[in-house]
Amino acid sequence: ISCRASQNMQVCLTPYLQIFNRVVIKVYSEDDTSKALEVPNDIIAQDVCQLFVLKNHYIDDHCWTLLEHLPLIGLERIIEDHELVIEVQSRWGMETDSRLYFRKNYAKYEFFKNPLQFFPEHMVSVSSETNGIIMHSQLIQTFLNSSTCPEVHGYLYAKEQGKKSWKKIYFVLRRSGLYFSTKGTSKEPRHLQFFSEFSDGEVYMLITGKKMYGAPSSYGFCIKPNKSGGARDLKLFCADDEESRTCWVTAIRLFKYGVQLYQNYISPHQSRSISSQNASPMRSVSENSLVAMDFSGHKGRVIENPTEALSVAVEEGLAWRRKSCLRLNAHGSPTASQSTAPNIAIHRSQPWFHHKITREEAQRLIAQQGLIDGVFLLRDSQSNPKAFVLSLSHGQKIKHIQIVTLEENGELFFTLDDGHTRFTDLIQLVEFYQLNKGVLPCKLKHHCGRITL
Repeated sequence: ISCRASQNMQVCLTPYLQIFNRVVIKVYSEDDTSKALEVPNDIIAQDVCQLFVLKNHYIDDHCWTLLEHLPLIGLERIIEDHELVIEVQSRWGMETDSRLYFRKNYAKYEFFKNPLQFFPEHMVSVSSETNGIIMHSQLIQTFLNSSTCPEVHGYLYAKEQGKKSWKKIYFVLRRSGLYFSTKGTSKEPRHLQFFSEFSDGEVYMLITGKKMYGAPSSYGFCIKPNKSGGARDLKLFCADDEESRTCWVTAIRLFKYGVQLYQNYISPHQSRSISSQNASPMRSVSENSLVAMDFSGHKGRVIENPTEALSVAVEEGLAWRRKSCLRLNAHGSPTASQSTAPNIAIHRSQPWFHHKITREEAQRLIAQQGLIDGVFLLRDSQSNPKAFVLSLSHGQKIKHIQIVTLEENGELFFTLDDGHTRFTDLIQLVEFYQLNKGVLPCKLKHHCGRITL
C-alpha cells in the first residue's frame, strides 16, 4: 500500500474505532417517557444535562440535574455534575429497574448562596481557633477548608442492623466519618464510637422509607456503599423534619466532595462569562447584535441600563398581551372590553400552571425540584371549582394558598388578600408576586414545571 493510501485508510477507520468508546444510555423524564443517547463512555453528568438542554431548547439556568433512581431498594440521589455516568450505571448490577432521571433541582447548589437555610445554628459547630464562633458568611468555607474541623450534630433515628426497630441516637458528623455517642449528647472521645464512613459510598434519600423500611418519619436518608450488595448493607437514618435531613445530607456531600462541588457550582458561570466575551457558535450573528432600543422620543436611543431594558421588555410584553388576548366572561363569551382586557384562561399555557393535580402531587413535584424559598406552581382548587391554589415552598415546607375569584360589575378578578390587591388574570398575579412579596412569606422565584424530553 502506498503512503497516501495508508493515510486515507487511517482516516476512514477512525470513526469506526471511536464507536467502541461510546455507549447508549437511557434517560427518563417526569412523565416516564425516555430517550436513548449515544455518548462517550467517559461522559459526566453535567454534559448529559447540557445535551438535553440543547436538544430540547430549555433555558440553561444551571439547575438541571441527573438523578439516580433505585426503586428496588427505595432510594434516589443527585448525581454530582463531575461524576462519570457509566460508572454510576456499572454499580446497578442486575437491578434492571434502576433509572436515570433528567430533572430540575433548584436546591442542588443553593447552600452556596444561602448557607443558613441549610445549616441551622443549633446543628453546626466549628472546632478551631475561633472556639466554635464563626461568621455565617464563612460557614461554607469551613467545610471546604481541610484545616478547619466543622461538625454536624443532633439526634437521628437509626435502623439497627438485621432488625426492624429504629433507635434514636445522638450522632456527630465529622470529616473523618459519622460517630454516635454512647452517653447522651456527650462528645468526649471515650463516649464517641465510629458508625460509618462516606468516602466509599453515596448519600441517598429514602423515597419509600415508611413503607419499605418502617421508618418513623418521612425524612429518611441513607449511606449506601458503592459496592453494596443490596438493602442489607445500607446505613439507614431518619430525621424528625426536613430541615434536619437537609442539613445532614448537604454536610455529607460537602465532606465527601469538598472543593469539587464548588468548582461544579462556579464552572457554568465561568463558561457563560467566557462565552459572552467570545460569541457562542450556537447563536446567529443577528442574535448577537441585538440591543435594547427606546423609540418613545423624537429619535431612537440605545438602552444601556439592564434594569431599564428589562422593565421596558416587561411593559412591551404586557401591552402585546392586552392587544392580542380576549377577555371571556363567566359564560365563556367575550365581554365589551375585548380590545384591552386579557383572557382569564391564558394561564393554562404557562409552564407554572398545572391543571387538575392533587395537593399531594403538587407537594411531590415541588419537593423533587428542591425545597428552597420561592419554588412554586399554580393549580386548580379541588375544594372550590371556581378558585385556584398557589403551592409555594418556604422554610423547607410547602404552603398551599387559595387564590379567590371575585366578580364585580360583570368582570372577574383574582386575589390573594381578600380583594385588597386584584389582578385581571393569573399571569399578572404571578408577575406581581415575582417582584413583590406582598402577603406571601417570600417572592415567587422558581416555577415548578413538568419536564418532558
